Amino acid sequence: HSAVPGAGPQVGRVSGMQRRTHRALVTGASRGIGAAIAEALAPHYTLLLAGRPSERLAEVATRWGATTVPLDLGDTDQITAAVAGLTELDLLVHNAGVAYPGRVGESTVAQWRETFEVNVTGPVALTLALLPALRAARGQVVFINSGAGLNVSPGLSSYSASKFALKAFADSLRIDEPLLRVTSIHPGRVDTTMQRDLVAYEGGEYDPTQFLAPQTVAQVVAQVAATPPDGHTHQVVIRPRGPVR
Repeated sequence: HSAVPGAGPQVGRVSGMQRRTHRALVTGASRGIGAAIAEALAPHYTLLLAGRPSERLAEVATRWGATTVPLDLGDTDQITAAVAGLTELDLLVHNAGVAYPGRVGESTVAQWRETFEVNVTGPVALTLALLPALRAARGQVVFINSGAGLNVSPGLSSYSASKFALKAFADSLRIDEPLLRVTSIHPGRVDTTMQRDLVAYEGGEYDPTQFLAPQTVAQVVAQVAATPPDGHTHQVVIRPRGPVR
């Protein structure tokens, strides 16, 4: 991982969307589910897209008039500085994550360490850094978890363990921070690069029609974010329907 010392938000193309009064920060927005979430939220929020600087992230930010925030969830020492300028935040979406396909006996300690750094410790550090801004806005925190965070998936030992831990953190945050609304979203298998890697590990043939579209998960996020203020969605479980015949 590479740190970006002292790097703060970097402004992309400013458009009408940039003047939205509500502000959302999304991690892992350079592709897949995260990019779809950015698209779904763009009409309603001023977007902050956090991640390691890349052409892909810059392209998504330009497309939706967003601001990029250089951030490496594997380097918690620089997270507080990266978001120091935010005083109010209406919505924080934790989407970034890594997975190393492999059964327990095939896994390594290094894989477990990185998986927990990116999937658990990083989101914890970012949430802690943004708590004052979230409290000020009485904001929402959405965790893109997984079906593996409810039922362990074969061949995803470290990933499943990290997602169980992430759900426990979300539950703790909900209990400890009554001003906030906290939601865990548990999608089934989604048509992403991560899914292609898993199917390759399993030795199967990839068929995207068997999986949820990233845009479907993104719409669920948008619907949770639009929950009227007297409601609090704790958990959403969504699974692929399969081919409709």
